[in-house]
Amino acid sequence: MTKKCNPVVYFEIPVTDIDRAIQFYKSVFNFTFEREIIDKNEMALFPFEEENTGISGALAKGEIYKPTHNGVVIYFNTENIDKTLKIAIESGGQMLYPKTSNGDLGFVAEFEDSEGNRIALHQPIN
Repeated sequence: MTKKCNPVVYFEIPVTDIDRAIQFYKSVFNFTFEREIIDKNEMALFPFEEENTGISGALAKGEIYKPTHNGVVIYFNTENIDKTLKIAIESGGQMLYPKTSNGDLGFVAEFEDSEGNRIALHQPIN
């Protein structure tokens, strides 16, 4: 029997300066990255642990990758949305959508990352 899975399995966030983007995401989320060249594109892979739920992805630099506000929005989980937003802004990001209640689903917010992408946050209700 084949195990069913959710439809989204991986993401890539376009960047123009991969070192700057790595530093930004490390500052905001304390992520560590593994760097690779995949199909002639520079990639910085987000952490991934098989035993954890959810998906992972990469920061991606290459000719086809263009940072934008106008596209798919990736939501990162956080335990403290206020603290994460504060760090994002202090790290060079800009507030795009303030912390807002999503009722029983928790809270959401959006910021612009160091590369010009719209990035969202989700904080579940504890």
